[in-house]
Amino acid sequence: MRNAALVLGLIAGIFGMIVGFFGYGYTVAIEHWGEIDGLAMQVQNVDLIRAASLFAPMLAIAGGAMAKVRALWGGALMLLSAAGMYYAFGFNVFTMFPIAFAGLGGLMAVGAGKPDEPKAHF
Repeated sequence: MRNAALVLGLIAGIFGMIVGFFGYGYTVAIEHWGEIDGLAMQVQNVDLIRAASLFAPMLAIAGGAMAKVRALWGGALMLLSAAGMYYAFGFNVFTMFPIAFAGLGGLMAVGAGKPDEPKAHF
């Protein structure tokens, strides 16, 4: 389960980075060129989108990397990443896989109470 959590966390982080690039870039583009009525409007909380664009994928990748050795910490980071992406970007066609992968990876890492390795977190 730890290996699966590792892979899911890394995939969630990579897909989350793509979402983050577009989320951050959208806020910068609207700030630079202005809004287009009926087509492109600025988001309500620009700082939230920009922070989530950076930190949510980073937490997923760090959690996935930690899942093999420190499964509880890695799982908590992946669950926090999934919650951050859901809160900032919502659940839609672009975020469903990063959220689902980070959430499932987090649950698998937290559920690895009896690991193959001698260090358990329970």
